[in-house]
Amino acid sequence: MTTSARDTLQRVFGFDDFRGGQGTVVERVIAGRSTAAIFATGAGKSLCYQLPALHLPHLTLVVSPLLALMHDQLVFLQRHGISAASLDSTQDRDTARDIMERARQGELKILMVSVERLKNERFRHFLQRVEISLLVIDEAHCISEWGHNFRPDYLKLPDYQREFGIPQALLLTATATPAVIADMREKFAIAEPDVITTGFYRPNLELLVEPVPAERRVQALIEWLAAPPTDTPTGGAAADDPVFDANAPTIVYVTLQQSAESVARALANAGFAARAYHAGLDAETREAIQQGFMSGEIPCIVATIAFGMGIDKGDIRRVIHFDLPKSIENYSQEIGRAGRDGKRSRCLTLAGRDGLRVLENFVYGDTPEREAIRHVLEEIAAAGRQPDRQWPVLLNTLSKESNVRLLALKTLLVRLEMLGVIAPRFAYLAEYRLRYIESSETLIQRFEGERADFVRLIVDNVAVARTWGTVDFERLFRAGEAAGIDASRARVITALEYFQEKGWVVLEGKRMTDVFEVRTPDFDIETLTETLAAEGETFERREIERLEAMLALFESPTCLSRRLANYFGDDRLAGKDDGCGHCSVCYGRVAQLPPPTPLPAPTEASLAATLAPFVARHREQLGSPPSAKRMAHFLCGLPMPVFTPLKARSLGGFASFEQYAYPQVRQWAAALAES
Repeated sequence: MTTSARDTLQRVFGFDDFRGGQGTVVERVIAGRSTAAIFATGAGKSLCYQLPALHLPHLTLVVSPLLALMHDQLVFLQRHGISAASLDSTQDRDTARDIMERARQGELKILMVSVERLKNERFRHFLQRVEISLLVIDEAHCISEWGHNFRPDYLKLPDYQREFGIPQALLLTATATPAVIADMREKFAIAEPDVITTGFYRPNLELLVEPVPAERRVQALIEWLAAPPTDTPTGGAAADDPVFDANAPTIVYVTLQQSAESVARALANAGFAARAYHAGLDAETREAIQQGFMSGEIPCIVATIAFGMGIDKGDIRRVIHFDLPKSIENYSQEIGRAGRDGKRSRCLTLAGRDGLRVLENFVYGDTPEREAIRHVLEEIAAAGRQPDRQWPVLLNTLSKESNVRLLALKTLLVRLEMLGVIAPRFAYLAEYRLRYIESSETLIQRFEGERADFVRLIVDNVAVARTWGTVDFERLFRAGEAAGIDASRARVITALEYFQEKGWVVLEGKRMTDVFEVRTPDFDIETLTETLAAEGETFERREIERLEAMLALFESPTCLSRRLANYFGDDRLAGKDDGCGHCSVCYGRVAQLPPPTPLPAPTEASLAATLAPFVARHREQLGSPPSAKRMAHFLCGLPMPVFTPLKARSLGGFASFEQYAYPQVRQWAAALAES
């Protein structure tokens, strides 16, 4: 480790020494090597890019999946006097322009963006004019289809690195299995010695699994918070240990928004200062609740997984799963928010199999219908018959027209890219409009010769109604051809952006359009439909197996800490015959999760009556009865784009079977459709 890096660590960040593998990662990044840092939650991944950014000559570009992560890291950087900024959809045009200008001038060391922004035509123009030393990918497991949170847009990041000439990449994640790590290495050509893993075993976390039937779970939670059991070996901990304090900082995780509200209400009625947190609350309320938790004013948060990403609170003493987590990876990430200060903390799962159906139904809800896949392929085939074989796509529009949810649609398009059917070419904003800050004549007079003629061409062909004028690129191009002036789309956009940078116009864009080239126009639609549908079903099975692996962890007859560490390839506990000594199995309590309460099967008549309003509206508006899959989605409360225009959520019967297993509901719906 160089002396200058250690000096920066102490002088800028105020730390005496590196933790875990931080020093090794920092050393490799400063030396110019692409690196992957696989650090447990709370192990200090962010420093691995923040410190090297101060030693690299140009901009460090950080791609992060969540605004909350960017915001919290930005606050930290600015508090330490580091010139950093983020670009996000909440900012106005002037703010974004100022940030990009500072980056162009070399005034920023770190710029944070979402992966979606890299598809923005204007932002890509900007990146081509900025020198970048390092591409940082936060939550890098999202790049792998084998991971628990695959995001299709992440697959394009290796191409972006090449396109913008970024010499090295740093991948950061807390939840990567050996298969995911191998996938990350391959995509970014990272040498095996440059993968730094700190391990996943946390000796200060007490992992407890307490089987509790659903009907008793709220009361069990109240009792446990009021008086946590003291009959477990605690390594000599005193009775006044903070984990026994009823007001110790606590996160209670639930699956559904309504559960967050009902459990928080029950805790409040029992005398606990608890608040619900979920995506259904407005942003201002969520921010106030989060700040109350951070300050200690609100000691207990009952939350969906919308809460926790980017939370940097070291003294969280308890993380409780009221409902089953979505996967082992999610569980590891969520319990990793406890005890970041290194002090003893408890992670309790009040487990039962009752919530498994809801989690399984989420998996089934993302798989598109065969008819929906065929609709997308027919559009591609039609574009492939055009001379230029280009396929422009407005994702939101295609999602609605094909009835494929947006994330599933993005995944489908990535699969078609990988199969060589289509290839991404560029993305652009379909619509631009401008408003003059200074007069159009003054703008023209700022230029001479051909450039002045070009600017006049723009002014003459962008009709302003009152204040704003819409840019018609086709009209401009034709006018340019007639006048012998290059008025290509790229040149016009470059000019308009320059005008905005100078403060002469205000420019706005919308309707992001992705343009693909149809590489294989003569593909067989039916065969490919079946192939993609089968892949979707394989993905379903893999996700269901992920849930089964999680249940196997909680019912493990062997040390929970060891089993969790082994899942992520951490073998530090492999040689310990007696286990960790601080999990419920090591305390002699092997869990057997109680089964869900049996639910009665509906009669054909009652099922038909429940579905009647939906079937009638579907026939009325779409001219045909719904498929068995659509009926099953309706009954289980699983969203589909087609449900929005049908206003399906407002109909009686929606989500009335959400506690039933989706495959069973679909069988009933199919039998009803055939009767």
